[in-house]
Amino acid sequence: MRLLFPGTRGEIEIRSRVHRRHSCLMVEERVLVDCGADWLGGFGSPEAIVLTHAHPDHVGGLKRGADCPVYATPDTWARLKRYPIRDRRVIAPRRPVVVCGVTFEAFPVTHSLIAPAVGYRITTRAAGVFYIPDVADIQERHRVLSGVTLYIGDGASITRPLLRRRGETIIGHASVRDQLDWCHEETIEQAIVTHCGSQIVREGSAAIDRLKTLGKERGVDVLVAYDGMEMTVARNGTRILD
Repeated sequence: MRLLFPGTRGEIEIRSRVHRRHSCLMVEERVLVDCGADWLGGFGSPEAIVLTHAHPDHVGGLKRGADCPVYATPDTWARLKRYPIRDRRVIAPRRPVVVCGVTFEAFPVTHSLIAPAVGYRITTRAAGVFYIPDVADIQERHRVLSGVTLYIGDGASITRPLLRRRGETIIGHASVRDQLDWCHEETIEQAIVTHCGSQIVREGSAAIDRLKTLGKERGVDVLVAYDGMEMTVARNGTRILD
């Protein structure tokens, strides 16, 4: 499976040379996952777009529409009624859908009440990846992560969860440390951090070293994605191409 990270910055003010634009993922050079406001008018020519949720840093680039099919859950479409997207396709949670030869299965995750989010289990013959750029917790975590080759997760905070309570529900962002614990529990040996928050963007190499140490303590090889990073993923490992 071929992956490209066109953008890796979260919804923060600070930017850097390697974390400039809102996080998104290109799969097999054909399917773009998310299209935030930084990409308005300039997100290339994907054959399809798949959305995780309706926050502006994930959908704002589509305010003028799209020239390809756009896939999203009913919750996300309900919040994009005014977007001039002609070819709207629905992904129902827990029902795999083949998009341009790649299988996407949406799983609800805890993140926001205003914009309910999903993570995607993305599968080809070569590998299985779980992509979740915004997450406080994953429902049915064992089912979601079992057999995954690579976890790609939320880099909003390294060790301190950014969580708030709304009634009985916790919303916000799990720390990378907590997500690495999930990987350890499910014997996922490789993880990539994207949707990078202020800590990672500001601290640069020092933050990368901290993350690698956290990963090593849990038996997980950790990479921090950067804008333009391209890689291949197979069941026996990953390889950076650029």
